[in-house]
Amino acid sequence: MSDEIVFYTNPMSRGRIVRWMLEEVGRPYRTVALDYATTMKAPDYLAINPMGKVPAITHRGVVVTECAAICAYLADAFPDAGLAPATDDPMRGPYYRWMFFAAGPVEAAVTAKSLGLLAPAEKSAMAGYGSFDQVVDGLESALTQAPWLLGEQFTAADVYVGSQIAWGLMFKSLPARPAFQAYADRLNARPAAVRARAIDDALIAQAQSQT
Repeated sequence: MSDEIVFYTNPMSRGRIVRWMLEEVGRPYRTVALDYATTMKAPDYLAINPMGKVPAITHRGVVVTECAAICAYLADAFPDAGLAPATDDPMRGPYYRWMFFAAGPVEAAVTAKSLGLLAPAEKSAMAGYGSFDQVVDGLESALTQAPWLLGEQFTAADVYVGSQIAWGLMFKSLPARPAFQAYADRLNARPAAVRARAIDDALIAQAQSQT
């Protein structure tokens, strides 16, 4: 059972979230960069993720896909990084709450709005996110009291939630509220985030130079 972390990604994908998380963890990892049209759909990778999507990691004989799950897994696998509350810490609840609020209602509501598929008001109770405005207000409420979602402790939840917010601001799929922008600015300044962006941007430049 290998202790090596193998990271499957494409630099123009949600893999950028996991890259940042890996840089926060600070352990060595090996990157396998995949192409959307070829290697991502090849049998070798489909055996790892039958969806043929990135990111994914393998570690100690375990395959983990889905960004939120990977962030949570890495935080628990390497507790010395201090990226998750201990299992007996009361803050474990809020940590899970905001991590999976972003993976569920935020992702669903933002995607639905971008596609023009939001649930009509009279049927909003059928949608897990309720309404887009409820989701945005709920997200903002988590960011008005402290620098990070759990107060003074930066965690994997900030990596995942913060990535959703930063992308939402970039692509204008979230409103540019001051709390969102200030949070994104704090996140973007973290050394691990700076390193991760530089690595992925270099991979993009390398691929473009070869076309």
